[in-house]
Amino acid sequence: MGTLDGRTVLVTGSTSGIGRAIALRLAAEGAYAIVSGRDADRGGAVVSAIREAGGRADFVAADLSTAEAAQGLAAATLELVGGRLDILVNNAGISPGTATLSLDVATYDRVMDLNVRGPVFLTQALLPSMLSRSQGVIINIGSWVAQVGFIGGALYSASKATLEQLTRGWASEFGGQGIRVNAIAPGVIISDPEGPEAEFRHKMVEDSPFGHAGSVADIANAAAYLAGDGAGYVHGTTLVVDGGVLATRPGPRLG
Repeated sequence: MGTLDGRTVLVTGSTSGIGRAIALRLAAEGAYAIVSGRDADRGGAVVSAIREAGGRADFVAADLSTAEAAQGLAAATLELVGGRLDILVNNAGISPGTATLSLDVATYDRVMDLNVRGPVFLTQALLPSMLSRSQGVIINIGSWVAQVGFIGGALYSASKATLEQLTRGWASEFGGQGIRVNAIAPGVIISDPEGPEAEFRHKMVEDSPFGHAGSVADIANAAAYLAGDGAGYVHGTTLVVDGGVLATRPGPRLG
């Protein structure tokens, strides 16, 4: 028996990376997973992996850059799950790493559309299903850089800070109606331990308490906790999963 048996979940941006790991983990806990993203081949591979492990999953293609696309994904998801969605994971987003002086309007729009507009209107479209039962879980995937200055990533950091503030706002707005809303702020995470960026990412946090970057499984574990009944009294929080980087950054000397 899994902790999420009989429940349904939509994970956006789940064809790779953190989103894929979350979809696999929540499906392993018994949830019927709706995998979503832009790449049908990669999405199909995630669905196949879940089914081969004995779970249930389907894929819905979506590019959440417009409100209409978000509403379309919501409608398709509700049709597949019979009108009952229990868990929404707003994970889809982009990080172009564009410096402020070289930022153009198209890049600004793309970041804010995918990282903020998409989650807002997808959540809006799916909330009525949850509110009608006075039960539901929303998990927003933020970032540790929402809480620090990050050279070359000010816009991305701001978009994730917005998502974390939406988490607190939605928890206040809907918590009394049975909806739990929380966020996860991943630290430096490695999707592919053998990939070209793995060594660089480890070096980014080599002076942190754990001395190495995290894995997508670390974020999936956090999502499984927040999605389950064990987090029933956790509302409006951002769970930082960064190996202690933010908590142990050197502060000012006091003498």
